[in-house]
Amino acid sequence: MGRSVSDFLATEARLGTYNYEPIGVVLSRGEGIWVWDIDGNRYLDCLSAYSAVNQGHCHPKILAAMMEQASKLTLTSRAFHNDQLAPFYEEIAALTGSHKVLPMNSGAEAVESAIKSVRKWGYEVKGVPEGQAEIIVCADNFHGRTLGIVGFSTDPAARDNFGPFAPGFRIISFGDSEALEEAITPNTVAFLVEPIQGEAGVIIPPAGYLARVREICTARNVMLILDEIQTGLGRTGKLLAEQHDGIEADVTLLGKALSGGFYPVSAVLSNTEVLGTLKPGQHGSTFGGNPLACAVARAALRVLVEEGMIENAAVQGERFLAGLKSIRANIIREVRGRGLMMAVELHPEAGGARRYCLALQTRGILAKDTHVHTIRIAPPLVITSDQVDWALERIEATLKQDLS
Repeated sequence: MGRSVSDFLATEARLGTYNYEPIGVVLSRGEGIWVWDIDGNRYLDCLSAYSAVNQGHCHPKILAAMMEQASKLTLTSRAFHNDQLAPFYEEIAALTGSHKVLPMNSGAEAVESAIKSVRKWGYEVKGVPEGQAEIIVCADNFHGRTLGIVGFSTDPAARDNFGPFAPGFRIISFGDSEALEEAITPNTVAFLVEPIQGEAGVIIPPAGYLARVREICTARNVMLILDEIQTGLGRTGKLLAEQHDGIEADVTLLGKALSGGFYPVSAVLSNTEVLGTLKPGQHGSTFGGNPLACAVARAALRVLVEEGMIENAAVQGERFLAGLKSIRANIIREVRGRGLMMAVELHPEAGGARRYCLALQTRGILAKDTHVHTIRIAPPLVITSDQVDWALERIEATLKQDLS
């Protein structure tokens, strides 16, 4: 007889730091869009590990690449070359049109790396006085949990009692291009923004916003940094969310699905102007660009393209979103989404989204609440039409259920 759910949860409560409040399910296996708990119950994963498993759980081709590389060479540090790094550079640059790549591990490390790089560019190329560089960010952003990043968060839970924070950031409203134009000064080196604000509740900016942002940044010699760690790699029905607006960022940040959920891999994609300012000894990472990470990332990118997952995200996202919008439930305030990145925002009187996520669990769907009133829905990109319909039936029944 194995350990019970209550035993696992009690042990976590006793020994673990209470910095998460998970749904009370203990998962032990995953395949494609499905995960199973320790009691053998099956669930459709509508979170995809915050879009880290876009390719589905335990994709066999990524698994094979990981096992093959793990048996040969896992880590050299960047003190030496390895035979996986150059092919990774070639393949990700060809896929995204990037000129320079900086490999890191977590998404937050990619963000920190970009901040360092654009500041350096500001001082050495743009001519900003030393120590005066400014980066503009948006209210309700989520770019990670490091001390540098939470310093420009507007979320009290992320900021409170973690200061003092580094200066050099200016916060404006998301989706307001005029606010961006007004905030730029001669010392502004970059605008850091998510194409869609994921953690804020899948907040989609007004049509034309990113195109106007691109024009402003170009005209004012400001680097546009798009954090595509959650929106990128097929989640919105395009390889990168920027493609919906026909623009190119100066710096693009990728992570999460870059490894298909097997291993922490992230990357800063940019041009020689920005990343060319970094010289040996000025920035690095012991694990960044390691052979295991590169082999996994190469496989993760390959299956994303070869198996049509990006196109499938567009088709199934349209079907899923239309289905969600057709649900007639009094508690729904708004349904929004792009591709397979969706959210159902509930009216405050519904009593919070978490109780509905718990109810969804009993019907075989795992989803996650955010910002109290919003249910995020983001299944792996391998979901089929039949599976979308299966999920919609259960979501509709749950949202029409009286939980009072």
